[in-house]
Amino acid sequence: MPSHAAPQDPLAVAQTLIRHASTTPRQEEVGAVLDCLESWLAPMGFRCVRLPFGEGAARVDNLYARLGELSPHFCFAGHVDVVPAGDEAAWSAPPFAAEARGGRLIGRGAADMKGGIAAFVCALAQSMPTPSQGSVSLLVTGDEEGAAVNGTAQVLAWLEQQGERIDDCLVGEPTCRERLGDTIKIGRRGSLNLRLTVSGTAGHIAYPEHARNPLPVLARMIAALDATRLDEGNAQFQPSRLAFSSVDTGNPAENVTPDKASARFNIRFNNLQTAADLEEKIRAVLDGVVAETGCGYALEARQSGAPFLGEAERLAAIAGDAIRRRVGVQPELSTNGGTSDARFIREHARVLEFGLVGASMHQRDEHVGVEDLRGLRDIYADILRDYFAAPASEDTP
Repeated sequence: MPSHAAPQDPLAVAQTLIRHASTTPRQEEVGAVLDCLESWLAPMGFRCVRLPFGEGAARVDNLYARLGELSPHFCFAGHVDVVPAGDEAAWSAPPFAAEARGGRLIGRGAADMKGGIAAFVCALAQSMPTPSQGSVSLLVTGDEEGAAVNGTAQVLAWLEQQGERIDDCLVGEPTCRERLGDTIKIGRRGSLNLRLTVSGTAGHIAYPEHARNPLPVLARMIAALDATRLDEGNAQFQPSRLAFSSVDTGNPAENVTPDKASARFNIRFNNLQTAADLEEKIRAVLDGVVAETGCGYALEARQSGAPFLGEAERLAAIAGDAIRRRVGVQPELSTNGGTSDARFIREHARVLEFGLVGASMHQRDEHVGVEDLRGLRDIYADILRDYFAAPASEDTP
């Protein structure tokens, strides 16, 4: 295990983490990143437990580190796995060199989310709670960008078996849009993935009357779905939205009409809907096209997340005060964006998400501002100090 000085500057910590190319599913590199974290946390008094789950290629390494035994229990959650860098030659700096220049730290994972983890580790050095104030922990997984099967969900199940209860959890995902502090995520929309297939009869393209081309029918279905207004949203959530990601026939020939055509689409939905409700609405639209064309369809649906509100009002107020004090920004309380591991945590604790600016995440030249890293460290330190300054409510979800 590497040895590092006590963490102070999140730039140096983030650079160390980024230089391990822990792309999903490279668990040997995930393990190396967790080694670094453990080498910083253990000397600070944290009890560190490595939690591998899964077998073979599905094996995932996770870290749970806790300081203290009393309530309230504040947990910081994050992930050290990152998406692949793509064409590394197209980057302005090597994606795993963690080069700092022009006031920016460039590297895969700088925003999503090794930078956030680095800021929190350094914040601990400033605002460590005393044993009498409560407990602080870190739940760090290597399986957020992948299948998310053997990561946070499994660690939470293990904690439940151990009788450990988290009161409030801050997930350090990159929530901000344009500047540090502009957005706090108080919940997330649900996600429903669908695949629509229309079957027909293949034939020579010069004799369409002898075939039944599924593409025009699929096109009508796509147009009808695209024009469907699912709901109007509410005070916490924007309207549910449907977006198409692909249309395919699997047909390589230029002179043959296909025998089937399919489309994939996703619905990001609010708490006015359930996956079952949405599937019923989609089928009603498709059935209307079938009634006009006489052509049938098959629909597959898979939910990857349910909509939720994190119910962490006190933590949101503390975070808002820290943001205004440190960077002079009034944060928006938002539920927009994709899915995160908060969807698992919300079953066990009050949860909130706040981190760096995420505009460049998953892109070439992913980056964060160096001063934003230090600003986030200071905000996290204030959140820790204020959270433990007064007792939290005993009510839990």
